[in-house]
Amino acid sequence: MLSKSAARRFFLVGTALCFGAFLLLTVDTLGRIPEQTNQQELSESAIRGKHLWDRSNCMGCHTLLGEGAYYAPELTRVYSRRGPVFIEAMLRDPEAMYPGRRRMWQYDFSDQERQDLIAFFAWIDRMDLNGFPAEPNLLQVAGADGLGDAASRYPLTFQQICVACHKLEGQGGVVGPALDGVADRMTPETLRKHLKDPKSVKPDSLMPQLPLDDATIEELVAFLSTLKASSTGGAR
Repeated sequence: MLSKSAARRFFLVGTALCFGAFLLLTVDTLGRIPEQTNQQELSESAIRGKHLWDRSNCMGCHTLLGEGAYYAPELTRVYSRRGPVFIEAMLRDPEAMYPGRRRMWQYDFSDQERQDLIAFFAWIDRMDLNGFPAEPNLLQVAGADGLGDAASRYPLTFQQICVACHKLEGQGGVVGPALDGVADRMTPETLRKHLKDPKSVKPDSLMPQLPLDDATIEELVAFLSTLKASSTGGAR
């Protein structure tokens, strides 16, 4: 059993060592922040997006960097997971993206405000957070005809946007119909029209008109045109 003087020395030395370790770790952390957060890339647009995030109380529903509520999706890696086109469309009209399924408030952000929030999400997405959260699990294609080994993954836009509502090979959303064998049901021209303006093909379509540029539409048409029943294991 320690004497009073020995216990006092043990306490003082232990406290001093722990405090010193805390100071060293603090200095080390502060030194890492600029590089790990890409501080030099923090644009004026991203700063405005951060202020808009705070003013709109987005953390009342969403989690960012491990802080916030768990009512709505976690958004630390939303830029990689969904991409700027999906984010912009979701911010513009949440109900149109998920009719009858989403409860996100319609904020009526201006075009500039939406771009500022996207810039903020893009900056957050590039942070080095020591593996938190895990990288988005973008889906793999089992082998659609004609893509070749160099393009064995779904096109990025398909992974970020289309699978949010549609299933392919049993993976993806359930809002829209599964896309297995879609090339047997739609010609490339019909697919192209559907992607540009869904209601021009099906007036009662729930699919929103996404702000896709012509190059992205052509990439998606080329990919979807390979999805025949024989290449995806049959329509589900």
